Amino acid sequence: MEFKAESGAARRTRTDCVVIGVHDDGVAAGSGAAIDALLSARIARITAAGDFTGRLGETLMLPDLGKGPAARALLVGLGGAKTWSRRSYRKALTSAANAALKAPVSDVVVAFADAETPDTDAYYRARFVAEQFTHAAYRVPAIRSAKKAKAPQLKTVRVIGSAAELGDTRRGLRDGSAIGAGASLTRDLANLPGNVCTPTYLAREAERMAREHSSVHCKVLGEREMRRLGMGSLMSVTAGSAQPPKLIVLEYRGRGAKADPIALVGKGVTFDTGGISLKDPGGMDEMKFDMTGAASVFGAIKTMALLNAPIRVVGIIPAVENMPSGTATKPGDIVTSMSGQTIEVLNTDAEGRLILCDALTYSRRFKPREVVDIATLTGACVIALGAHNSALMSNDDGVAESLLAAGQRSSDTCWRMPLAEEYQEQLKSNFADFANVAGRDGGAITAACFLWKFTVGLKWAHLDIAGTAYVTGAAKGATGRPVPLLVDYLLAKLG
Repeated sequence: MEFKAESGAARRTRTDCVVIGVHDDGVAAGSGAAIDALLSARIARITAAGDFTGRLGETLMLPDLGKGPAARALLVGLGGAKTWSRRSYRKALTSAANAALKAPVSDVVVAFADAETPDTDAYYRARFVAEQFTHAAYRVPAIRSAKKAKAPQLKTVRVIGSAAELGDTRRGLRDGSAIGAGASLTRDLANLPGNVCTPTYLAREAERMAREHSSVHCKVLGEREMRRLGMGSLMSVTAGSAQPPKLIVLEYRGRGAKADPIALVGKGVTFDTGGISLKDPGGMDEMKFDMTGAASVFGAIKTMALLNAPIRVVGIIPAVENMPSGTATKPGDIVTSMSGQTIEVLNTDAEGRLILCDALTYSRRFKPREVVDIATLTGACVIALGAHNSALMSNDDGVAESLLAAGQRSSDTCWRMPLAEEYQEQLKSNFADFANVAGRDGGAITAACFLWKFTVGLKWAHLDIAGTAYVTGAAKGATGRPVPLLVDYLLAKLG
């Protein structure tokens, strides 16, 4: 799908379909008001008759306009003008994209992208157009014997605006398209079944990305190298699996970037049975999504490469499979991490922290200015925050504030939760330096406190994306989060 920014008037633009935003008082927003005037207030009459209410997300296709250069109009509800915001703008775009992709149109003009909101400028309005249309056009890489569904006809999405905002609009569409591509890669990897997307598969995908982008360099460490480095914590997770573990290093080197890199560490458990601490059968199929942190690192680095952004980013992905067998790590076993600290494994289903701690230690060799780990780490995070916000914990207020602000700008939000020594007390062990679990109370926080023990001297943040990385039920699938958040965070470092 191609995205274009053009200056001029939407009412004079020839297109298969013009998308007009309408508030619940019947008033068309932005360029839509001029189009309605051209149509002799047809939209106003439709809303007055009650055929269209303007409720947020509502859509109605008008197939024969009779006047003007547009062949048809797609009305999309914007809700109340007084509550018009970044959130409602994105929701309206999602509805518009879903409806447009079902219609027999190849070209669309979004005529409400110039409708100002109190918290969104021209750059983000355009960027969200590209992100939401790309998200809506995404199709799961289903492995079926039946004939694949027919691809949508939509090829081009245009935003028409003033000449003064044309530069910001073009930049927004460019960045949004790249973010959409990165998020689609994240979704592809996460949606694949565990018998396809193994640690070896992830390593090959990393090598392929390096071949496709000269700015990306890939290194893959195998079991022998990890043992030599003393990654006993990571190796304990994969002890019961026939699939060999991989430590994947993806380094993006933007042209002209001189500052020390930012490290992104992504949890890559390609399937998580819980090991000897076996999970309940219900919903265990969703444990293929336990590598979504790793997939989001792939997506963020892909986006940086597409944008040719002048920054250095190191992605570190510990990729393993957690399985029960005669060789699997047992509850009560003690393992030694790469840092030299010993860990009593009380629960083999608390495995993400065991691989991340060694990856965090490994990240030190790149002398990163900031480190962010991303993981579907705890069910406790889902209980605390649901599916709306990722959890954020950090040992540095500056890093935390950067991520919180990026979440607000990108509408891929996170919520800061505490780190404190009091929670560390719950990780005490009688036999090792500390245990890998601390009971149910404050589970998301104590998991982060475990990782905190390995980040002394680092500016570090932890994102628990267990509630935001994928959806369950009939709509089961990866969301692509938190790629928009990570990219916004990284792009802010360019200034």
